[in-house]
Amino acid sequence: MKAEDETILELDDIQSGALRARPSPYVGTYILLRIDDRRAGRELLRRLIPSVASAGNPPTAMETGVTVGLTFQGLSALGVPQDSLDSFPAEFRQGMAARAAELGDVGESAPDHWEQPLGSPDVHVGLVALASDAARLETALKRARQAYQDISGVEVIWRQDCQALPTGREPFGFRDGISQPAVEGSGIAGTNPQERPLKAGEFILGYQDEMGQLAPMPRPGVLGENGTYAVFRKLHQRVAAFRRYLSDNSSNSGEEELLAAKIVGRWRSGAPLVLAPERDDPALGADPERNNNFLYVADDDEKGFKCPVGAHIRRAHPRDGLDFGNVNIRRMIRRGTVYGPLLPEGVLEDDGADRGLCFVFAGAHLKRQFEFVQKVWVNNGVSIGAPAETDPLVGPNDKSGQFTIPQQPIRRRLQGLPQFVVTRGGEYFFMPGLRALRWLASLDT
Repeated sequence: MKAEDETILELDDIQSGALRARPSPYVGTYILLRIDDRRAGRELLRRLIPSVASAGNPPTAMETGVTVGLTFQGLSALGVPQDSLDSFPAEFRQGMAARAAELGDVGESAPDHWEQPLGSPDVHVGLVALASDAARLETALKRARQAYQDISGVEVIWRQDCQALPTGREPFGFRDGISQPAVEGSGIAGTNPQERPLKAGEFILGYQDEMGQLAPMPRPGVLGENGTYAVFRKLHQRVAAFRRYLSDNSSNSGEEELLAAKIVGRWRSGAPLVLAPERDDPALGADPERNNNFLYVADDDEKGFKCPVGAHIRRAHPRDGLDFGNVNIRRMIRRGTVYGPLLPEGVLEDDGADRGLCFVFAGAHLKRQFEFVQKVWVNNGVSIGAPAETDPLVGPNDKSGQFTIPQQPIRRRLQGLPQFVVTRGGEYFFMPGLRALRWLASLDT
């Protein structure tokens, strides 16, 4: 354990993917594997460890990086002792599929409709390979294949290619990945200079968190220290439906863009409504020094006349916009990666292609971070005084959604929001530290 007043992270023992930003732009591949023989699984880890970069020595833009995560079923398949397995939090042991109803993954997003094998007991190991271009990615994938392809007892069961576009935009057309917290002791700056660095224990196990406590950590200490939890979500985006809704509820293209910005909380350029409430400011949106430098109450938007209190980014991170609770204990590191072809500009009919985001949320507290934000802020409007409303962009609306836009003299209330984002699957992973990976690889039971 680290001393309570110590804020220097053991970066050399933390996987780079847990803390460090990804290159921009980049291409990547997610790979899922099943372990059929525990000794084969341990050999897999031994071979992968040399390719896993630490946060203290992250890959440069010219290099490749691999991140490794294990599900609860994967830890069990490796032969981790039962007392260690029992020491993980209940939500991790149960897995995302078992908690789907609490997360709002119902109807079309329910596990019965997930892409196989996501959410199944067969998912044991998750690999993420990232690189600045396709040629370097192939180098990373070649190393990964060398680690698993000739091991009897380990099977690749799923693969998803993805990319971060040079524009930084996702399929709906919005600049993504703008808001990230600073982590105390990491030396990694956040994106909002008005927010102080958060305690490292919010993100990495073994350090003091914002409550002045240590997050519950799996036993033995070598397994838990410097690890984190990663939430993986494959989210299909109904881009044509989103465009049609904007068109049907606007009288011209300018109104469409404003409505889109009100739903999200930013213009497509990335410019926040709080700083650009009347019209888009592409220069602001493209400026990393300014495009996240805002609060809500402090910047005179307590009532949401600039950015609606129910807008997507305000729900996901209320900043100083809530007058109760500690929003800092809900923060996560977020990474979103585009998959599938983009729908051409102006097309209003669905072409049948699968497109969306592979989203990863990293933090030390699955329940009070990801699950709370998803259940209470995204899928419920009680905290903003609108119990009947869910997130207008990613909420489970299914043509029953409502969204209120404060304005003078009369607020505007949109009705009949369809479901723009459908969950295709997801998993809870544990991302061990480098020492923990070596410990897992050396198990001899």
